[in-house]
Amino acid sequence: MSAPGAFYITTPIYYVNDSPHIGHAYTTLACDAVARFMRLDGQRVHFLTGTDEHGQKVDKAAEARGMDPQSFTDEVSQRFRDLVAAMGFSNDDFIRTTEERHKRSVQELWRRLVDAGEIYLGSYAGWYAVRDEAFYAESEIRDGKAPSGAPVEWVEEPSYFFRLSAWQDRLLDWYDANPDCILPESRRNEVISFVRGGLQDLSVSRTTFKWGVPVPGDDDHVMYVWLDALTNYMSAVGFPDEQSELFRTFWPADVHVVGKDILRFHAVYWPAFLMAAGIEPPRRIHAHGWWTNEGQKISKSLGNVIDPYELIDRYGLDQMRYFLLREVPFGNDGDFSHAAMVRRMNSDLANDYGNLCQRVLSMIGKNCGGAVPQPGELTADDRELLGTAENLIDTVRAQMERQASHQALESIWRVIADANRYVDSMAPWALRKTDPERMATVLYALAETIRHLAILTQPFMPGSSEKILDLLNVERRDFTALGESGRLAPGTTLPKPAGVFPRYVEPEAGA
Repeated sequence: MSAPGAFYITTPIYYVNDSPHIGHAYTTLACDAVARFMRLDGQRVHFLTGTDEHGQKVDKAAEARGMDPQSFTDEVSQRFRDLVAAMGFSNDDFIRTTEERHKRSVQELWRRLVDAGEIYLGSYAGWYAVRDEAFYAESEIRDGKAPSGAPVEWVEEPSYFFRLSAWQDRLLDWYDANPDCILPESRRNEVISFVRGGLQDLSVSRTTFKWGVPVPGDDDHVMYVWLDALTNYMSAVGFPDEQSELFRTFWPADVHVVGKDILRFHAVYWPAFLMAAGIEPPRRIHAHGWWTNEGQKISKSLGNVIDPYELIDRYGLDQMRYFLLREVPFGNDGDFSHAAMVRRMNSDLANDYGNLCQRVLSMIGKNCGGAVPQPGELTADDRELLGTAENLIDTVRAQMERQASHQALESIWRVIADANRYVDSMAPWALRKTDPERMATVLYALAETIRHLAILTQPFMPGSSEKILDLLNVERRDFTALGESGRLAPGTTLPKPAGVFPRYVEPEAGA
C-alpha cells in the first residue's frame, strides 16, 4: 500500500521504432499537468515516463536501418528525452527497458509467476501482428488484418503461457470492487465486455528472435514484449526490493495514463500478472483518445504527422499546452486544426485571461503608484468575486483527481469570465475620478482574483503563470497560499506591467 500523501503517475513507455509525435507529447503533457497539480497541492509525486525498447518490431526497425538494436534504441530513446526537455515536462524518472534495473525486475516477476504455478511451457500457433506486438484470435482477423489494421502473420513456435483463462472471474470481481479503476466509463465497459467474453491463456515468450529479456533458466526464449514492458512501472520504484523507500512510498501506482489502443494490455493482462504474483494492482488505468489533423487520421503515408517542435515554434509552448489540455475532454478523440488553435490563443488566452491581467495591472500601475492598492470595506459583489476565486481550488482538485484537465480549465475560465464582467460593471477607470477609494478596493479584489488564477493555472501553463505571479510580486505559489493566508499585502511594489499572452497574427505570405 502506497504511503498517504504520495502520488504515482505514469505515461505508457513509448515504443522506439519511430520519432515522437503529437500523440506522445499529449499523453505525457496530460500526466505532467496532473503531476504538477499534485505537487502544488502538497503531495509527494513520482512521475514516470520512458521508452519500450525490446521486441520484434524494434529488431526489424533496427535491421532496416542497418544498425544493431542497442545502438538503434539508444538513438531513438534520446529523441524522447529531447521531447521531454522541449516540452518542459517535470517527470521524476525516465526508464528504458534495456536498463539492468528493469531486467532484474521483470525476471523476478517471471520467477514469482512460475513459483505460483501461473506459467507453463507449451507451443503457440496463431496470428501475430508485429506492428502491435499482439496475438489475435481467428475471430478477430478480417481480410488478413488485425482489428487495428495491422497485417498479421501465422506464427508457430514453442512458448511459455500465462494462465490468463483462470483470471476471468477474479478480474471481473476486481473491476466490480473498484468502479474507477478504468476510466472513462465507456472504456471500462469495453474491457468488462471483453473479459466476460472469455479469456485464453496468453503466450508470454518468443523463440524466433533474441532482442528481449531472456526467460530465467531458458535462454532459448525471450519474454513477450508486453510482459517485459508493463513491468517498467514497478522497475522504476525499486522492484523487486519491496522494502525500498520508493516502492513502499509509491506502489501501487495511482494512475497509468495510456492510449485507448493499449488499454487491453493495461486493464486485463497487467492486473492479472500482478495479482497472480501476489502484488497489488494499480488503482486506475485512464485511457485517452487519438488526435486527427484537420479532420484526417494521422499517418506517415498521408504526410500529416504533427511535429510537436513545429507547434512550439509556431504557437508557443504554453499556448500549445493549453490547447491540447483544453480542446478535448480527456478520454475522447480530438482534432487538431490551425483555426481552433488560433481561436483558443486569441479568444481564451489573449482576450480573456491576458486582457484581464493587462487591464488590471495597468490600472494599478497608473492609478495606485505601481503598488498593491489598499482596499476599503468590501461590498457583496467584491466578496462574491473573491469567494469564487478562493473556492475554485475545491472544484479543480476534484476534477484533477480524475485527470480531467479540460474540466479544470473550464472551471478556471468561468472565474476569468466572472472577473472580466466585474471589471466592466465596476468600471474602475470611472471610479478614479468619482471615488478613488472604491477604485482601490475594486482593483485589489481583481489583483487577488488574478493571484488565485495564476496559482491555479501553473500546472497547465507554468511559464506564463510564473510571469503573472512575478507581475504581482507573489512569493508563495503552492496551494497553501490560496485564500486569506497568502493575500497580497497593500503597498507591495509591483514591476511594470507587461503582456503575457500575445495575439496570434498570421504571418504575411512569403514572410
